[in-house]
Amino acid sequence: MAEGELPAVLILDIGGTHGVLEDLAALLKKHFHLITMKEFLGNKEEMSKKIQSVFVFECRPTIDRELLESLPNLKVIGNSGVGVDHLDLKMISSFGVKVTNTPHAVADPTADIGMALMLASARRLVEGNALNFLGPCYLFGILHYCSDRDDVSESIFGM
Repeated sequence: MAEGELPAVLILDIGGTHGVLEDLAALLKKHFHLITMKEFLGNKEEMSKKIQSVFVFECRPTIDRELLESLPNLKVIGNSGVGVDHLDLKMISSFGVKVTNTPHAVADPTADIGMALMLASARRLVEGNALNFLGPCYLFGILHYCSDRDDVSESIFGM
């Protein structure tokens, strides 16, 4: 790597179905030279020497032995999720490559969902929702006439 040149990072793609989100790619470009898998496969010999890191977004690109063997200067694999279950850590470490992840990236959404599930369970929200929106229905074998959708405010049913 020449003086002042940004370190190269291999990513699957930018945008599209499985690529790195465009906002995230813009942030990465401030600190790294991004090389897509298509660019890498198109010129493996030259690109393989430049790449020092792989950024795994939504479990892609797949990190396998063939990829690791083709990246002699690879130092780190950065995973954009909490877990690393999809990575073969023993194989990766046998190449002298470190693995990192973002353990706190989804802490707040996880807490939000946990609270929502506890409230829904405590207040029987799912059952109340079914009673409210299905119309005449049977609950425990007894016919119930559920209220009309128009009668319910937009607040959480049962709170």
